[in-house]
Parts: sequence; C-alpha cells; structure tokens
Amino acid sequence: MSQQTARRGGAAWALVITSVAGFMAALDNLVVTTALPSIREDLGGGLHDLEWTVSAYTLTFAVLLMFGAALGDRFGRRRLFTAGLAVFTGASAAAALAPGIDSLIAARAIQGAGAAVMMPLTLTLLTAAVPAAKRGMAYGIWGAVNGLAVASGPLVGGTLTEHISWQWIFWLNVPLGLALLPLARLRLAESHGTGAPLDIPGTLLASGGLFGIVYGLVRGPVDGWTGSMVLTGLFAGSALLAGFVLYSTRAANPMLPMRLFRSRAFSGINAASLLMFLGMFGSIFLLSQYMQGVLGYSPTEAGLRMLPWTGMPMLVAPIAGILADRIGGRPVVAAGLFLQALGLGSMSVVATADASYAAQLPALILSGIGMALFFAPASHLVMSSVRPSEQGIASGANNALREVGGALGIAVMASIFAAQGGYETGQTFVDGMRPALVTGSVVVALAGVAALLIPTRRRTEPQAAPAQPAPVLETASR
Repeated sequence: MSQQTARRGGAAWALVITSVAGFMAALDNLVVTTALPSIREDLGGGLHDLEWTVSAYTLTFAVLLMFGAALGDRFGRRRLFTAGLAVFTGASAAAALAPGIDSLIAARAIQGAGAAVMMPLTLTLLTAAVPAAKRGMAYGIWGAVNGLAVASGPLVGGTLTEHISWQWIFWLNVPLGLALLPLARLRLAESHGTGAPLDIPGTLLASGGLFGIVYGLVRGPVDGWTGSMVLTGLFAGSALLAGFVLYSTRAANPMLPMRLFRSRAFSGINAASLLMFLGMFGSIFLLSQYMQGVLGYSPTEAGLRMLPWTGMPMLVAPIAGILADRIGGRPVVAAGLFLQALGLGSMSVVATADASYAAQLPALILSGIGMALFFAPASHLVMSSVRPSEQGIASGANNALREVGGALGIAVMASIFAAQGGYETGQTFVDGMRPALVTGSVVVALAGVAALLIPTRRRTEPQAAPAQPAPVLETASR
C-alpha cells in the first residue's frame, strides 16, 4: 500500500472518529429535553432538579472546554481525546443506571467534563490527519454531522423515551464510545501543542463564578431570592467572575485573554452568541415540556413537532452561507436573531392550554429560519475578528460562551416560569411559560442589537483566516 493511500485512509478514519465523537457530545445538549417529563415521573424531583439535568452538562462543558483543549496541547491530543471519550462513555452508563435524580445530575456533570476534553480536540486531530487541500470538505462533513445532532436531539430523545425508556438516551452513547476508543488509539496520530503552561487559577475562578451564579438562579425560586445560600451563590459567583477578569488582564498565559474584547467585532459576536443561546435553550427547555405535559403529545410526537425549529438549519444554512458571502455576515446574523426573537414572541402569543399545532407552526418556522441564519455566518465572524494566531483561543471562547448562555438561559427562564406559574394544571403551566418566552424573545432581540455593532466586512476582512487553517478550529458547528 502506497504512502499516499495510507494517508488517505488515515484521514478517512480520522473524519469518522471525530465526527461520531462530536455527534455524541452535541446530541447530549438537547437530547434530554423531550425526556424531562418521563424523568420527572420516574425519579421525582422539582423544576430545579430538571433544570440541573440539562444545566449540569452544559455548565461543566462550557467551563472546562478551553481548559480541555489546553490539556490536549500539553499532554497529547490523542491521549486526552481518548481519556475524555472514556469519561463521557462511563458517565453515560452511570446516567442510565442512576437510581435517583441527584445521581443523574452528578453523572450529567461528569459527562460534560468528558465532553469538554473530547470535543475541542476533534477538529484539532482532524486538521492534523487531513491534507490542507481536503480540509474544507472534511470540516463541512464534520459540521453537518454536528448540526444533525443538534437538530435530531429532541426527536431522538423523544423516540427512545417513548418506545424503550428514557435511560436509552444515555445507553446510546455506550456502544458508540466503546467502538471509538480502540479506533482512536490505533487510527489517530499523536500530536502536541506549544506546551504553554495551564491556566489553573483562571479555570478555578471561572468555574467557581459560573457555578455560583447558576446555583443562585436555580435555587432562587425554591429557597426564596433573599435566602442566604442564594445570595451567597450570586454574590460569590459575581465576585469570582470579576476576579477572573482582573486576573486574565495581568496573567502571562490566560485561558481567555481580555485584550481580545477590545475588538468591537469580537465583543459583538460573542455578546450575540451568549444572548442567543440564553434565549434559545431556555425556550426549548420549557416548550418541550409544554408539548407533552399540556398539549398531550407523546415524546416522539413532541420531537417531530419541534423539527421546524431545531431542524431548519439543515435546510437554510447553505442559503445563509451564500448570503453571507455576498453581503457580509453581520446583516445575515442580525436578521436571523431578529427572526428568532419574532418567533419566540409569536409563540408566547399563540400558546394556550389547548393550542393547535397549526397555530404554533409559523412561530416554529420563524425561529428555525432565524437559528439557521445565525449559525451559518457566526463562526466566520468569530474567526475573522482576531489575528490568525489567536483563532484557536477565540473559537474556544465563543463556544464556551454559547454553552454558558444555554445554562444561564435555562436557569433564568425556569425562574420566571416558577414565579408566574407551575405544573399544577395546563393553564398554570402556560401562565408561567408565556412571560418566560417573552423574556427569551427580548434577550434574543438584544443579541440582534449586539450583532449590529459588529463592524462591516470591509473593516474586518484584513484579519480574515489565513491560507492554512489554525491548529485548533472552532468547536461550535460550522
């Protein structure tokens, strides 16, 4: 077998391994949403417990993502990829076997930690294995697989929950993980980064700060907003995040250099991403329960009915990419965010205890088109907002902020829901969901305003990506 054929085979294996691993990590962001009513019925727990089954994953994923990439650069990317995959697979089995809601939440947190190490290294390993001329196609396939995971998450979760059991949304990861582990060891080449020292203080400050704030938001409706633990979490979390910012401005090798935010383009797209995911994740968290608990759809039916929203990016993203090439990414991203805000606002108006699906469909389609218009050009805006040497850090920061936005969105909108309504009847659920959706709509509209602050393409083009891709590419779906 020639050397060229061997390289081609190695690239193909790398594409399969990294795409499947990315699919697993992306799927677990939303796969739990349609299973929440069944989990609540089986394991018990209140609204705050259901929040943590989703947020425990997204929060640890977000907080440790950049740290996971740094670990791979220092100790070996293939070694840390397989370690993260093993942790993710084992935690998936632990989640499936969880005897109670607390153990399920703990397993989800460990899942997120494993994904945080595994996910940022998928594209790094793929870059090393694929020749430069073929990387664009490889990244496109990788991104499509991850987009499919996001789109199919509610449907996969609903189908498995209804026809087998909710535990199988986690068991699904186990055979995939066990198959990938030996393949990764045998088919992926080892590589290392620059060997820069790990930012342990920055990781601890960011982790503690985000945990404190999310803890306070989740416990606020249960313990009262003046409760000692709630106030301690909110104030301590805010203080730690402030400390993280101050530390990062002075550290020699910070996890997230604060100087990047001096760029209006970088600040604008990251603010838009944070707010977009805050409004979107919080809304999906409530709407998936609304369709089952109030309207009476089965988990599979609920997942199918959410596809006009979650699945639209698969259809519209190519069109959005063409538009972004012709008129620039800023107007496309801003238009998508305003459409997403309009969709959420429309849903808050049409949602009733007996709303027909026909009444909801226009709002779902609007939201789906808006999501697609945002996702397609957002990654390019991130990459073109910084120098080529900083693209790895910038893309990791953007993906982490998206995950943080998702965790905060669930906490904030569930708090609004708990203050205005509850699970007692269909009407009380709608009474709580409507103001939460209005809040989500306003937050996403603010994301659109942030996107408008991004400089025009003419001003950001000089910093566009280099001819050769950066060693660590974005971990968000392209």
